Amino acid sequence: MKYIKAFLVFCYDFVIGDDWRMALGVVLGLGLTAVLAHNQHAAWWVLPLFVFVVLVISLRRARKKAAPKA
Repeated sequence: MKYIKAFLVFCYDFVIGDDWRMALGVVLGLGLTAVLAHNQHAAWWVLPLFVFVVLVISLRRARKKAAPKA
C-alpha cells in the first residue's frame, strides 16, 4: 500500500508541481482539443495556443512576484 501512495504522491507532484494553474490550463487545452477533434474541426492549434497563454500568465506572475518594491 505504501508503494501505491508513494506513486500517487509522485504523480501529483509531477503533474501539478509548483503551479496548479499551469496544470489546469494544459488540461483545459487538452479537453478543448479533444472536443474539437471529436467534432471534426481542425484542432492542432488549440494546445500550442493554450500552452503559450499559460506560459505568458505564469511569467507575468513570476515577474510581479520578483519585482523590487520601491
